[in-house]
Amino acid sequence: MGAGHTGLYVIMGVSGSGKSLIGAQLAAALHIDFVEGDDLHPPENVQRMAAGVPLTDDNRRGWLLRIADRLHDARRARIGLVVSCSALKRSYRDLFRSSGCADAQFVYLAGSRELLAERLAKRRGHFMPASLLESQLTTLEEPAPDERAWVCDIRESPDVIVADLVRRAV
Repeated sequence: MGAGHTGLYVIMGVSGSGKSLIGAQLAAALHIDFVEGDDLHPPENVQRMAAGVPLTDDNRRGWLLRIADRLHDARRARIGLVVSCSALKRSYRDLFRSSGCADAQFVYLAGSRELLAERLAKRRGHFMPASLLESQLTTLEEPAPDERAWVCDIRESPDVIVADLVRRAV
């Protein structure tokens, strides 16, 4: 895959914002690969989250470096890539930028606490319990204007969000 479009995209936001769905659909629309960031968590992180224990910066570091490596590899190979990653803090996003991916486009899926909680209550089969939403919202540092993130309102349908992102990407 990956032929043609060479953009790098990080679909970010808290749990329940739709990162995996939007990321996979955007990648398909752009004909590039998609990496589910959750799949790159080490087993210890998954166990912590499944037990309702929030991750620390130290817990996240190795995971973030794995994602940065994927972005860097795509950049080096001159292929496009979409990655889903909460990227909750600016320092996490800066880590990606400083890892040879300064031009990665962050896409922030923004939504209200109420909508996110409603989505998480309906979600099945994911290791991240709804009880960690508050921790994620507390940790979240929304992208600052100088980060030039594309902000999407998750009240919109996935099709509308992806169509808007494709227009911006091409």
